[in-house]
Amino acid sequence: MKIIKTSMLLLALFVMAACSSPKNTAPAEKQQVQDQSKPEESKKEPMTQILIKTSMGDITIALYNETPQHRDNFVKLVKENYYNDVLFHRIIKGFMIQTGDPDSKTAKPGQRLGMGGPGYRVPAEFVPSLYHKRGAVAAARDNNPAKASSGSQFYIVDGEVYSPDKLDMIAARTGKSFSPEQRQAYTTVGGAPFLDGDYTVFGEVVSGMEVVDKIAAQEKDGYDRPLKDIKIISAIVVE
Repeated sequence: MKIIKTSMLLLALFVMAACSSPKNTAPAEKQQVQDQSKPEESKKEPMTQILIKTSMGDITIALYNETPQHRDNFVKLVKENYYNDVLFHRIIKGFMIQTGDPDSKTAKPGQRLGMGGPGYRVPAEFVPSLYHKRGAVAAARDNNPAKASSGSQFYIVDGEVYSPDKLDMIAARTGKSFSPEQRQAYTTVGGAPFLDGDYTVFGEVVSGMEVVDKIAAQEKDGYDRPLKDIKIISAIVVE
């Protein structure tokens, strides 16, 4: 009986020791550390916003942090008042409105525009998650192999809504592929999917799309320049 009692006592002590082992607290401690780190991981750098005051109304755009060279260059030009008095020199309803040519500040009626700039290009920054949905802000460019962007000219996508079949046709013709997110956007909100991967998208309109629509709908000449000048009065960084 003594042996049995002693064995039972030892077993009870072993079970109590096992229950109080620090190993059982490790997962809880690890989970606590992970939970505490989640808020830090979810923090994102806020996007810089630019208020563009035009002769037809205000447009506010946000610049993507994923395209830092385009963002920083745009902010630099804005702070230099580079865009003040620049015209929207090319407009196509259901497609886009383009601006940023400094030569347009002194352009005569009917003068062809679109060749001016600050004298440099910005290297392409293609990001798959940034595409030509309606309201996208992207850099214009000339025909260069590296697809580098104009130093100052940009466009805002007015866009049109595409059917799934039409998207499939564009994909087959151009060799582009569209993610489920892109297909959702292009078939509901609209955009210009055929430009993806060829021009750098570096921002989006956060307010004033009705102004973009209004500008895109104006009368124009055979070179898509508005018959009546539409200008950027000023562009400022929103603090």
